Amino acid sequence: MDSLPLHVCHVHKLSILLNRAYSLVHSTALAFLIYYRVSFIFQDLNTRATPGLVPWLLVFASELLLSFIWLLGQAFRWRPVTRTVFPEKLPEDDKLPAIDVFICTTDPDKEPTVEVMNTVLSAMALDYPPEKLNVYLSDDCGSPRTLHGMREAWRFARYWLPFCRRYGIKIRGSEPYFSALSGDGSFGSSEFTTERQKIKERYEMMKDSITKARERGGQGHSRSSTAGDHPSVIEVMQDESDGTLDVLAADKTKMPLLVYVSREKRPSHPHHFKAGALNVLQRVSSVISNSPYILALDCDMYCSDPTSARQAMCFHLDPNIPPSLAFVQFPQRFHNISMSDVYDSQLRTLFSIPWQGLDGLQGPVLSGTGFYIKRVSLYGSTINIADMDLEELKQSFGSSNELIKSVRRIYESNLMDDQDGLQKVTQLLASCSYETDTKWGKEVGFLYDSVVEDYFTGFRLHCNGWTSVYCDTSRPQFLGSGTTNLNDVLIQGTRWSSGLIDVGFSKFCPLIYGPTRISILGSMCYGELAFFPLYCLPLWCFATIPQLCLLNGIPLYPKVSSSFFVIFVFIFVSALSKHLYEVLLTGGSFQTMKNEQRIWMIKSVTCYLYGSLDAIMKKMGLREASFFPTNKAADEEQVKLYQMGKFNFDASNIFLFPMVAIIILNMVAFVGGLLRIMFVGDWDKILVQVFISCYILIMNFPLIEGMIKRKDKGRVQPSVTLLSVIVSIIFSFLGSIIISIVW
Repeated sequence: MDSLPLHVCHVHKLSILLNRAYSLVHSTALAFLIYYRVSFIFQDLNTRATPGLVPWLLVFASELLLSFIWLLGQAFRWRPVTRTVFPEKLPEDDKLPAIDVFICTTDPDKEPTVEVMNTVLSAMALDYPPEKLNVYLSDDCGSPRTLHGMREAWRFARYWLPFCRRYGIKIRGSEPYFSALSGDGSFGSSEFTTERQKIKERYEMMKDSITKARERGGQGHSRSSTAGDHPSVIEVMQDESDGTLDVLAADKTKMPLLVYVSREKRPSHPHHFKAGALNVLQRVSSVISNSPYILALDCDMYCSDPTSARQAMCFHLDPNIPPSLAFVQFPQRFHNISMSDVYDSQLRTLFSIPWQGLDGLQGPVLSGTGFYIKRVSLYGSTINIADMDLEELKQSFGSSNELIKSVRRIYESNLMDDQDGLQKVTQLLASCSYETDTKWGKEVGFLYDSVVEDYFTGFRLHCNGWTSVYCDTSRPQFLGSGTTNLNDVLIQGTRWSSGLIDVGFSKFCPLIYGPTRISILGSMCYGELAFFPLYCLPLWCFATIPQLCLLNGIPLYPKVSSSFFVIFVFIFVSALSKHLYEVLLTGGSFQTMKNEQRIWMIKSVTCYLYGSLDAIMKKMGLREASFFPTNKAADEEQVKLYQMGKFNFDASNIFLFPMVAIIILNMVAFVGGLLRIMFVGDWDKILVQVFISCYILIMNFPLIEGMIKRKDKGRVQPSVTLLSVIVSIIFSFLGSIIISIVW
């Protein structure tokens, strides 16, 4: 074991060979498809016979866009790698660097305080020297309820942390630990059993205190009246024993620093959502602890594996890795995923194949939570502290001399200066006007030009010469709460789509800004993510144009007897087979593939479309940027439907109408196509279009079931179905008129 390095990178040569061979074969088939479309169009132009030319052009444009996005996505599969870490080879604890943990919460109603405190407690209980661990919670709502929860969590942590360390507890989120049925700990010991019961009682007391604070109302405030208009509040909780600890804490285990931060928010000042909160935490922490490394966590993403910090240090401290390593990204995993996972809440399509492929290039995308980032990487691209005078530093970092000292100190040593006046300094750093006329959010810290600050910040870091690595081990390092109802899934998807398109249509477009700064393959990966929401265009086209043409007897695809028919069949089967292969490779099933295909279709015609429109409207100055946090407060009935594998269509009508209208149109087109085959007999011309409608209906059978069969609360309301029928009839009528005109 002495000869082992801190980590080993495994290059998957067989996967590389298969992926590149598939890319070559599939792209060749796409080239034949393009040849067929182009030759048909030019042939018709020469003969002046152009039946259905406009629908043909629309379908051809959709096929080109799909092919383009597919081509960009192949960069993810060019060089997949995985990594193995050896934390036992790390130096002694006194030589390990300090870590600041950043946790962000914004709404105690959508993000329950008890759940947030479990994340805080799990971070404090990381298997890392406690004197080198500092936990910061950003409460963007400024709720006294959350501050009360922090104080209660601090009191409970003085018993919880010694208990975890004494008995080697692996699950260090209190709620999941006490809910688990696994034998985590020395269950054979009567002493352990007694102490566990006492700890559980204290945990229930903590929960009860937090719950009563919520019920009293006085411990919280109205989100609509004060969440966006309140002063900064900062409270530092340190290990100062008052002599009241009982035998459970008799070992006087050292406690990490715990800091509550609620930044100032005023309606007249932009707050820049999560990125703004993270930058405030960065500034405040720099004058309190100034740790060289930062762990960022979502408020519901508790530390499932207490060794994640040591695993991350296997990369940051590895002498074989260049100092340009900016961050170590861990995958997002979720504790509440059902067997069927009808909403693809586990995000398998992101945190399996693509992130491993990115790791083989310049490193994975910064993914919002579960990453250990080097503090200096957030200080700008070309910064050289030694060559910058005080005025230059203030132009970048603001007017605080204490912050400037901490910036210089992180490059020189980790010793803290005198903390006199700390409260006044932190109040300044958390004020809403501090960033005015500075480079915060533009070149320093987490960047503001997109609501997906993680993606944009990671892209700029890579463009500035930094790298990253992906660490995915058998035991999940972090576990969060996956979305368990359709409405939240689509709201979340709309926000992500808007932020991604924001970057794609900006001066930082990865396909233009990237190639001169990172590799072509890396630019393609970022480009695929940026333009992923544009799937809405071809999906809307394939869900409507072939169907309208089918009802009007216009063929859009080659006859079954044509040699080009084989090309279309091959492309369809090839794409599905590759998807199924990757699903099975990552532990999924055929049902997993069906669920992912279905939710991709649903998102494409709803949240991808709305997110793209939202981004375009912001670019045109027609609306302000918005950020709706995902609801983490589980509704029992919604959770029950999700666990049963049933869709909950009790969602916003703006999402339901397009989905239901498309299904109705495809039902009519499918029946009309079958009648045409039976009575007209031109089946060889329209078979592909009939199949498209059939495939859409089969893949979206749960929606049909929700419209016709189901009677529970999660069904599609009859009023929505009726209105969608009317919309479909009008759309079909207008479409038929337009097609007859262009015919």
